[in-house]
Amino acid sequence: MSSSTSASVQMDEVRRRAQSLLSSSGLAQDVRAEVQTMATIPLPLSEKYRHLMAEAMLRENTADRNKHEVLESLSRLVKALSILEKYGCNLTSPTRPRYWRSVKHNNPVFRTTVDAVKGGRRVLYLYGYTNQQVDGLSFPDDVTEPDAEKVSAVTLEVMTLRSEVDMLVKNKPVGDSLIVLPKEEQQVDKPLIVSPPPKPLQSPAIAQIQKPAAASPAAAQCNLCGGASSLLCPSCDNQPFCDACDDLYHRHPSRATHKRDKIQKTKQETCSICGIAVVYAQCSTCIQRLCLNCDRLFHSHPDRKGHNRTTVTPAKTASPSLSRWECAHCTTVNEMRAVLCTTCERPRLATAAAPAQESPMSVPSSPNTEWRCKSCTVVNQGSSILCEVCERPRLATRPPVAPVLSDSGSKWTCQFCTYVNSKPSEVCEMCNLPCKDSAGVSLPQPEPPSIMKSPPQPVLKPKPRVNMDVKRQNVMREDGLTLVHQIREAEKRDVSPEEVYAALCVCGGSNVNPCDWLTLELPHLLEEICAMAESVQLNYRTGNAGMQPEVEQDGGEAEQRGPIAAGDGMKLSRAEAKLAWLAAGGDTDRAVRQLLRDRQVKMRELHSLGFRDVSQCEEALRQSGGEVKGALSLLQRPVLEPFHQRIWVDQPEPPIDPKHPDKQRMCRRLLALYDLPSWGRCELVLSLLQEPDVTYSLEDVVQAVKESHDKDFIRRLLNNECPCCLSIFPRGKMQSLTSCQCSVCHDCFGQHFTIAVRDKHIRDMVCPVCSEPDINDPEQLDSYFSTLDIQLRDCLEGDVYALFHQKLTEHTLMNDPKFLWCCHCTSGFINDGDQLKVTCPSCRKSFCAQCKKPWEPQHQDVTCEQFQQWKRENDPEYQRQGLAGYLRDNGITCPHCRFQYALTKGGCMHFSCSQCRYQFCSGCNNPYHKTVCKTPQCNYNGLHAHHPRDCLFYLRDWEPNRLQALLQRCGVDFNTDPSNGTQTNTCGVIEQKDEGGRPEDSECGIQTQPGQAGLCEKHYREYLVSLINAHSLDPALLYEPNELIRACERYLVDKQRADNEEDVVYHARLLKVGH
Repeated sequence: MSSSTSASVQMDEVRRRAQSLLSSSGLAQDVRAEVQTMATIPLPLSEKYRHLMAEAMLRENTADRNKHEVLESLSRLVKALSILEKYGCNLTSPTRPRYWRSVKHNNPVFRTTVDAVKGGRRVLYLYGYTNQQVDGLSFPDDVTEPDAEKVSAVTLEVMTLRSEVDMLVKNKPVGDSLIVLPKEEQQVDKPLIVSPPPKPLQSPAIAQIQKPAAASPAAAQCNLCGGASSLLCPSCDNQPFCDACDDLYHRHPSRATHKRDKIQKTKQETCSICGIAVVYAQCSTCIQRLCLNCDRLFHSHPDRKGHNRTTVTPAKTASPSLSRWECAHCTTVNEMRAVLCTTCERPRLATAAAPAQESPMSVPSSPNTEWRCKSCTVVNQGSSILCEVCERPRLATRPPVAPVLSDSGSKWTCQFCTYVNSKPSEVCEMCNLPCKDSAGVSLPQPEPPSIMKSPPQPVLKPKPRVNMDVKRQNVMREDGLTLVHQIREAEKRDVSPEEVYAALCVCGGSNVNPCDWLTLELPHLLEEICAMAESVQLNYRTGNAGMQPEVEQDGGEAEQRGPIAAGDGMKLSRAEAKLAWLAAGGDTDRAVRQLLRDRQVKMRELHSLGFRDVSQCEEALRQSGGEVKGALSLLQRPVLEPFHQRIWVDQPEPPIDPKHPDKQRMCRRLLALYDLPSWGRCELVLSLLQEPDVTYSLEDVVQAVKESHDKDFIRRLLNNECPCCLSIFPRGKMQSLTSCQCSVCHDCFGQHFTIAVRDKHIRDMVCPVCSEPDINDPEQLDSYFSTLDIQLRDCLEGDVYALFHQKLTEHTLMNDPKFLWCCHCTSGFINDGDQLKVTCPSCRKSFCAQCKKPWEPQHQDVTCEQFQQWKRENDPEYQRQGLAGYLRDNGITCPHCRFQYALTKGGCMHFSCSQCRYQFCSGCNNPYHKTVCKTPQCNYNGLHAHHPRDCLFYLRDWEPNRLQALLQRCGVDFNTDPSNGTQTNTCGVIEQKDEGGRPEDSECGIQTQPGQAGLCEKHYREYLVSLINAHSLDPALLYEPNELIRACERYLVDKQRADNEEDVVYHARLLKVGH
C-alpha cells in the first residue's frame, strides 16, 4: 500500500512538472525525461491515464489477433500516437500553426496513422475537435483558444502511452501498468507482457448469448446481417434481429407497430486478462483462466512456454455474433454491433468477391462520391450511409417486395420505391420504373367480390411521408437567403458577388467566411493555377507523352491548339488567373483550361498586330495583368525608343516644356522617357507644371502622378513644409524618425544629427521638431538607436558616422556597473576587480573605485567615509579650504550614472548630468519629469519633480537662524566661524557658471556675512541643510500652521478639521499624521 501511494505521489509530481513545461513551451523534447519517468512508474492504467481510455484502446487494437498481428497493430498504434502527440504540441505551442482549428480526414498521413487505429478520433475529441465537418473535425466556432491545461494533460498521456507501447514492442521493461510478473518469475530481466486488470470486466455487450429454449438454432443470428441477435419479432414469423437491423427494419410505417421480444442471455466466465472473451484454458502454473487469443499471446513468451494448461471449453472460432468481425473486402476489424464496415461501408456478410460482380455504376469510386439507392434510385450524398427516402443501407440490394393491393383495386405499391400509385400504369409515377419485377409479377388485378366484401381489417395509419419537393424548396430558399446575406456583407468589403459565389464553391462545406477565404487562401490558389497552367504548357512544348493543352469549348467539346512559337516558358499573372477562376465558377481544373484559352486568344491578337516574339509578349501580358492594351503599351515603348534617339542624336535632348504648343508631342516624350501608365497621366503632369508659381521639378511631379490620379492629393504630396527651414519639398524628399510623425527635409535631417554627434551628447540625438523619444526610458533606447543607425548610415559623413558609433559604444559601456571613468584623465575602462584601489591603464594613476577620489595611502583598509573624516581632521589643505571644501566633496552625484561633480547644490535645483543627460534634483536626487509622471494622483504635464520636505528645494527659503534653531533643537553642532580662523570677504565655493555660452567652474564670489562660517548666505544655508539631511531631521517640527496645512495638501494628507477642534489639537494631529 505504501509503495502504491509513493508511486501515485511521484506520478502526480512528475505529471504536474511536465504539464507546466509543455503548456509554456509546446516542445516535446522539453518533457522527454518526465515522460520516460511516467512510463516506468508502476501504476494501474486507470490511475496513470486520467483522460485517455488506454485500456480500451489497447484492447480494441489487439483483440482477436495472433502474436504477429498484435505486434503489427501495436506498431501502428505507436505511429498514430506520434501524430496525435504532434497535434497536441501544436495546440500548446505559443506559435500555433495557421490552420490549427481543423483536422482534415483526407490527409494521407492522417488516414494511414490516426484513422488506421481504434480510438484515435477520441483523442482529437479530448483535444477539443468536437465539431464534425464534412471533411474532418474542427473546434467549435465559439472557441477562440484551445484549453491549454487540458490539451497539455492529454498530450502528456499520449506521449506516455506511446513510450510504454514502444518499449513493449521493442521488448524493453516498462511499468507495472503494462507488465505483471508471476510470483515465481519476478526477475528484472524477464517481464511478462499482459494487461493487468485484477477483475474481469463484466460487460453485457460482450457476454455470451444463451439461446432461447423455444428458438431454433438459427435464431442466434440476425436474419438480415448475420450478427448476434437480441430481439425476436412474432409478427415477422419469429425472425431474430440485432439492435441495429431491428431499428432499420421496423422503421417502415407498415412494421412500426410490431412488438418484439428480447432474447434471454446467460453470462459466462470471461478471460482474466481481457475480460471480454470466454475462458478457453486454465493455467495451473500462473493460476489464470484465459481465452484463446490471450492464452496464445501470454504463453508465447519463452519463459512461459512450458506452463501446464488445461482446456476448459473447446476452441471455437469467434463468430460474428459474439466478437468483432473482420470485413472480407478491406480486412478492417469492426465493432460487434456494426452492420456496415466503417471503412468501405460494405455489409457485414458481404464476400470478398462481391465487388468484382458489381457493375461499375453500382459501387462508387470513393466513399465521398454520390451513390444511387438500389431500392428507390434516389441519388444520395457520398457521406450518407442510409438513403434519404427509403432509409435502406447504402449497399443493400433491392428488397423482394411484392405488389400490395389496395381496397379499391386500382392502387398499387411499387416494388422498387414502395410508392403507392393511384392509377394503373406500366411505370411508377415516382421512380419511373416498370411495375413488373424480374420474377414476372404483373400489375395487380381486382379481387373477387367475396374478398372485397370481407370485413375490413384495422388499418394502421402510416407515418406521414416527407414531401421532397417542399423540403427541396425550403432548402433552396434557406440557401438563397444565406447567399444574399453573404453577398451583402461582401459588398461592404469591396468583394464582388462573383467572387463570393466562386469562394462558396470551394469552401462551402466548411464554416469559413468566404471573404476571409478570399483574403487568406485565394492568392495561394491563384499561384497554384498559374503553376498548373505553366506546367501544362511546358509539357506540351517539350513534347511530353500524352500532355497536350486541351481547352473546353462552350459546348463541352475539347479544342487542341498549339502555341504560336516556342518560348522558354509561359509567364502568367495572378490577375489573369483570378479572371479565369471566376469564369470557371471556382473550379480549379476549368480555371486552368480557361486561363490557357484566354492566353492563347491574347497572344493571337498581339501576333496579329506584328509582335512575333513570344517571350516578350508573355512578359508584357504578365506585367499588365493580362490586359492587351497594357501589354501593347509595354511592347510599343522600346519600338519608340530608337525613333526618339534618331530624332535627338545630333543635339542635346531639350527639356520637356510644359508650355510647348504641341501638347501631344510632349505627352509622347513623357511616355517614352518616364514609366507613366497612361496618356491621361501625361496630360495631368503637363497641367500641374503649367500652374502659376510652380516650384517643384518635373521628376517630382512625375513621381507624384505615378502614385495617384487625384489632383488635390498630388498637390498635397508636392507641398510639404519643412518645420526646420520652412522650405517646401515633395514628400519623397522628406525624412522622418520611427519614434514620431514629424518630417523634415534631407538637408535639415543630416545637419541636425551631424551637429548632435559632433557637439552634443548621445542623448541629444532626438527629433529636431518634437524632441522625441524620451531617451531616459530604457525600453525605447535600444530599439530607437537600432533604427536610427540605419537612417544615419546614408546621410552622415564617414568620420561623423564613426564618431556616432564611438559615442554609442561609450554610452553602452557607461551602463555597465564595472565601467569606470578615470578622475585624473578622460579615459574609461572596465574594472573586473573588487578592490577599492584601481589604476587607470591610460595615465597609470590610481583612484578609489567607490568615491572616485585620488588614491592616498591613508585610504588603505578604511572606508570612504572614514577616509574623508581623517582628511577633515588631519589634512592641512583640506582644513584650509574649510566649509567650501566640505561642500565641494559633498557636491552633486548623478543618481543614474554615479558621476560626481565638485559643485555646490545652490542655485537652480534642476540639474542635467553632462555624462548621461539624466535630469534630477540636486537636493534630493529625485528625477525631473517633462510630461505626466508615474506618481499616483499626479496630473501635472509640465517639467516637475516630487521633493521631500527636507529637500533643499524647500529649505533654501528658510532663514539661517531658523535652520540653526532646528539643528539646536535636535542637538546637532554647526559652524559659525571659518575653519582657519580668518574671515574672507568673498565666498570661495566652486560652482558652475555660464560664461560665454559655455559652462565653466569658478568661485562663487558673493560677499560673506559674519557668523556664517566664511560663506555667503546661499551656501551657508546649503551647509546647514546638508547637516539636516545627514542627521535625518524633520523640518515639520518648526512648521507654522499655514505651512503645515500646505504640506498636508502637497503630500495628499487629510486636513479635514473636526467640529469644535481647537487649533493646538488640530495642528498636533496634522503633525502626527504628516510624520
